[in-house]
Amino acid sequence: MIGQMIRPTVCYGSLLSACAKRSLIPTSTVPASVHLARQFRLCSSKSSGDGDGGSNSNNKTTQTWFNSNDITRNMAPSDIADYLQHTHDRVFDHNRAWAEDCKKKDPEFFTKLSAGQSPEYLWIGCSDSRIPAEQISGLGAGDVFVHRNIANLVVSTDLNVMSVIEYAVCHLHVKHIVVCGHYGCGGVKAAMTPKDLGLLNPWLRNIRDVYRLHEKELDAIEDEAARYSRLVELSVREQCRNVIKTAAVQQSYAKNQYPVVHGWVFGFEDGLLKDLKINHKEMLQSIQKIYNLTD
Repeated sequence: MIGQMIRPTVCYGSLLSACAKRSLIPTSTVPASVHLARQFRLCSSKSSGDGDGGSNSNNKTTQTWFNSNDITRNMAPSDIADYLQHTHDRVFDHNRAWAEDCKKKDPEFFTKLSAGQSPEYLWIGCSDSRIPAEQISGLGAGDVFVHRNIANLVVSTDLNVMSVIEYAVCHLHVKHIVVCGHYGCGGVKAAMTPKDLGLLNPWLRNIRDVYRLHEKELDAIEDEAARYSRLVELSVREQCRNVIKTAAVQQSYAKNQYPVVHGWVFGFEDGLLKDLKINHKEMLQSIQKIYNLTD
């Protein structure tokens, strides 16, 4: 489960043994300096009770995490190339295993997949590596059309997100558009910091503008963490409003009564999505006097 991160104290040799069983890291060629690392990233997710990986009487899936930056920090420069090759190769090992598993479950899976896509959802989420849209929503391949950027922003001058919305609505005919933020968002946190962040400044200004719009409410929250979480929610609401301002969404909704826009927030502590209960119809009515693009 994404929501829980485990910092184990097991030795790195145990981790390597577990990884080798899943063809993640070939132990025979792992540099000696790699064995010295003490913090771990997700590498082993199966505890079967045998070998050095420990035992699990219930044979349940477990996850082990380490920090790859700590791993490479302890490496000799000559070993880093080997480590990079290992972490490159294991993606292809996983890909082959995934493809085989899909074919075992459904021999026609890739035939169906190659026939085209008709997703129900457009997902506009954060680029954070811990929030894979399909996994946290329990959906599968072909169900979700995904766009991600720093802090899940919908900016009218960003041709990337505007093109995604246009294509999803006008060509894929999605029924739902989800703007999904997450508590603990680094982009939102950075926007709350009075610091010059270079190229990020114009992007994060969009979050600072949200703070300005809700300054009275946010300043009344004394607890900094609570204020931070509330800004995450308010930013998601504002991005939903920006989605509804687009011509593609307004025109499709007027004609078909879809897509409907939703605002959700993911929590790392419990792995659950919080529905902010965006009322699409009310939000549309509130902006149409100025932003009406249905004609």
